[in-house]
Amino acid sequence: MTAPDAAPSTSLSGGAPARATVDLDAIAGNVRTLREHAGDAGVMAVVKADGYGHGLLPSARAALAGGASWLGVAQLPEAMALREAGIDARVLSWLHVPGTDFAAAIGADVDLSVSATWALEEVAAAARTLGRTARIHLKVDTGLGRNGAYGADWPVLLDAARALEAEGAVRVVGVWSHFVYADAPDHPTVRLQQERFAEAVREAEKAGCDLEVRHLANSAATLTNPSAAFDLVRPGIAVYGLSPVPHLGDPASFGLTPAMTLTANLAVVKRVPAGQGVSYGHQYVTQRDTTLALVPVGYADGIPRNATNVGPVSVAGTRHTVSGRVCMDQFVVDVGPGAEVHPGDVAEIFGRGDAGGPTAEDWAQATGTISYEIVTRIGSRVPRVHVGGAR
Repeated sequence: MTAPDAAPSTSLSGGAPARATVDLDAIAGNVRTLREHAGDAGVMAVVKADGYGHGLLPSARAALAGGASWLGVAQLPEAMALREAGIDARVLSWLHVPGTDFAAAIGADVDLSVSATWALEEVAAAARTLGRTARIHLKVDTGLGRNGAYGADWPVLLDAARALEAEGAVRVVGVWSHFVYADAPDHPTVRLQQERFAEAVREAEKAGCDLEVRHLANSAATLTNPSAAFDLVRPGIAVYGLSPVPHLGDPASFGLTPAMTLTANLAVVKRVPAGQGVSYGHQYVTQRDTTLALVPVGYADGIPRNATNVGPVSVAGTRHTVSGRVCMDQFVVDVGPGAEVHPGDVAEIFGRGDAGGPTAEDWAQATGTISYEIVTRIGSRVPRVHVGGAR
């Protein structure tokens, strides 16, 4: 065992104690794999929420390099950031509130999702002001009970959209919806939603809509349900190399590679006796004379607080578990009495798992959530270091 004041073996640039390394080649490769699963359908890579925590612009460029023909975002500022960065691929933005600056979106040639007549009216008003035609995708609620026109609201929305098409204010270029249980391919709602979606598309075409794209499939459906591909698939988490159906297979089984690896340098290494409580509330007590290593990331950085005593961490190539309460900026790991560990050594919190280290899915299982949340919640003070690909 080395002394606690031994020299660091590694360091992070800029003084940041942790980093999220994002492999852009992995993102591009994942999109190529998703294109194969999509068959003849195009791929809309979803880059919302800062590219699921991986970085909006680098992720978007990597996805396009991998063959995505569309990009999808939830909020309009995300779409505008893509345009301001010079990305000219087709972009769909889908979550809006009254008073949104639709004129900016139309001027930037961003496609807009419309789920209700209020949104249709505001988009049309903005289009009239600009003297341009807005490209819109009508969203139908096929059973999720979230966003989208539901039941009798669908034909009302179609009629209103067709009237505005006749005026030239809008053009309905797409119809879309979202699955409830795509991560359970055999769930009866999957078939029912596909049937309802196909019916909604027929109703739109019967009303006179000349559709460019019909899209329903998310990551899970793209990987497990070819019949849901229609004209375009909308993978999100799979773009970043994580399995949307972990009970059916890990990323490698679907040809995916996790893109993010979260690491931190150890801040303190010290010996403590048996019976020493660790961190707030002494939720962990050492059972022997041992060595503690302090990892300088915490719940302010996106580490789940409920990872206390369950979160997996690899230190010096050996897998351990968070020891005691996760704090705002740090947590502790009991690395055992004989560990050769130095301040500055790298702790891998999650990564690809190919060398036995923990994965984002391992963290999800340990903390009762999904891998989507684990990567997306990584905070802004953890720098993203993008490697490979075009940046």
